[in-house]
Amino acid sequence: MPEYLAPGVYVEEVSFRAKSIEGVPTSTTGFAGMTRYGPVQYIDGGARGPRSTEPRLITSFSDFERVYGGLDPLVLGGDERLPFLAHAAKAFFDNGGKRLYVSRVFVPNSATDLGLAGRDVPVASSPGTTAHWRARWPGRFGEVIVVANVVRSKNVAFTFPADPTDPLHRDTWGPQAKSASTGTVVEITPAGTTPPAGNVNLVATALALVRVDPATGRQTFHGPGNAPVTVNAGSVIQIIELQVSIRVDDDRIDSYPQLGTHPKHKRYVGKILQKDDPADEDATVWLDYGGYDPTDPTVSDFTETGANAIGLMVALQQNPNPRLTGGNDGQLAVGSDLAGQEANLDDANVKATGLEALGELDDIAIVALPDGGTYDSADLCADAAGRLIGHAERLRYRIAVVDAPQESSISEIRAFRARFDSKYAALYHPWIEIFDPTERVAQGAPPRRLLLPPSGFVTGIYARSDIQRGVFKAPANEVVQGLTRLEANINKARQDVLNPEGINAMRFFPGRGNRVWGARTMSSDPEWKYVNVRRLFAFLEHSIDKSTQWAVFEPNNERLWANIRQSVEDFLLVQWRDGALLGSKPEEAYFVRCDRTTMVQNDLDNGRLICLIGVAPVKPAEFVIFRIGQWTADAKMAS
Repeated sequence: MPEYLAPGVYVEEVSFRAKSIEGVPTSTTGFAGMTRYGPVQYIDGGARGPRSTEPRLITSFSDFERVYGGLDPLVLGGDERLPFLAHAAKAFFDNGGKRLYVSRVFVPNSATDLGLAGRDVPVASSPGTTAHWRARWPGRFGEVIVVANVVRSKNVAFTFPADPTDPLHRDTWGPQAKSASTGTVVEITPAGTTPPAGNVNLVATALALVRVDPATGRQTFHGPGNAPVTVNAGSVIQIIELQVSIRVDDDRIDSYPQLGTHPKHKRYVGKILQKDDPADEDATVWLDYGGYDPTDPTVSDFTETGANAIGLMVALQQNPNPRLTGGNDGQLAVGSDLAGQEANLDDANVKATGLEALGELDDIAIVALPDGGTYDSADLCADAAGRLIGHAERLRYRIAVVDAPQESSISEIRAFRARFDSKYAALYHPWIEIFDPTERVAQGAPPRRLLLPPSGFVTGIYARSDIQRGVFKAPANEVVQGLTRLEANINKARQDVLNPEGINAMRFFPGRGNRVWGARTMSSDPEWKYVNVRRLFAFLEHSIDKSTQWAVFEPNNERLWANIRQSVEDFLLVQWRDGALLGSKPEEAYFVRCDRTTMVQNDLDNGRLICLIGVAPVKPAEFVIFRIGQWTADAKMAS
């Protein structure tokens, strides 16, 4: 209770209504698999790679290309392979998906060959050392071209006018550089000499590093070796900065302007392009420079680093080998790799990988392994599918979209389906053919075609159906976008065999296009036969779970029970009005009980609050039947 100790007026806010339950998102999807680039955990010679290895949220395919690379083939162990996850991401967005988390899986060739591209840049300074441009993530995609061009300012030299009242006598300081701060590299050209322009090669002896006295604001200039530099009257002073351009491919060039080479510079190149937290989180490279460590308290922040800043500036501009080399895509990832490892509870730097990383994201409702059905062996495909299904079952509030092996006959797809029994998974067949989006169609030549597993298309349809109608609508009788044809034609006779076994067919209907023509789970339990029922319950359970956390440790009495009953009933009423529940009135659609009929004294003594909720979900009209018979004009229908 509030304390009232002094006389006065006390205005307090109170609530006279039950707490509301907000529905969780159901269209957010998670993929785990192999990509050309992007965040992934690795250890390089005992040093960890970047710490930001969590699955990245992607909201468009252009985002995917920037973070994880495009649709060009992977080369795994010397063999070229389609990037099935990248194609699945494109199909997901083409079919209406909005939010996709991607957990990259990478299997290095060996402990010493991590597939990281890099390039040494010798720095000719004292002490001599080497800078390294390094790819942030493994992959051939990291073999980018890094070019550092010099940008010269206009003449910034000026002198203070004579002022007898100036206590600092700044008119005696000589030429100063306007807008230059500590750590700025400048180029000094003697009077009467034409200063260089553009990206003309730097000459170390013409460069100086600015140091500003914090007490007076006076600038002093220091050349290579930290030797003082005297600037004569009439000299031209130009501020020198780098513009680093990273050519990733023909369609992408990343540019980072106004960079300096001293840690005191506001845009120090080693900070803007650092390993862990660069200014651009999608940066493909980072600068590894051992010339100095600005975090080392034993190193002067200026004196011992000035010469290296000049040397680094010259070296980066005049790097003769701008392309990074040594990147590779590693080895083929199988089921155990896709499943990943849990995070290390004793080491915050060791994070979860693969599907385990997706398990740490609470808002994912749909999961898939686009590589899972692409192996030559049906056993490997089944192993990947089993791990995906196990993941969905452990997390409870998500459903797994499973791919069967390519070119599965009707007997093979039935044998594959027979390995599983889960209400948290759905299987789709057959594969889908598309035009190769990486090739430009040439006149007179047949375009190349690719076969892709259906999970990318289907998860996009799940998301589209949720957004347009709701999770209670079965994601079936929906048009599949972005394909040329299906791998196999499924007719009614074949579907009469597949549908009762929980194999969802993709079918072509003349005049109606290619459609998903099934909405069953991989469960033998008739109560959980339909995908939309399973997903509706996951939605209801997850929403109630998240929105009733406030009730934990509240006094377990009638007031709390009534509050919870009202909250759940209000939430279910909205679902009934939206069409998610069956019944002509709310009493037929659901019930909520939370009172002494659901709890005994032993429950109360042990801190348990038990609420019973029953709902009548709508199920899809899978079989629409019209019965037609003859009758005469004089006949009357039997009542």
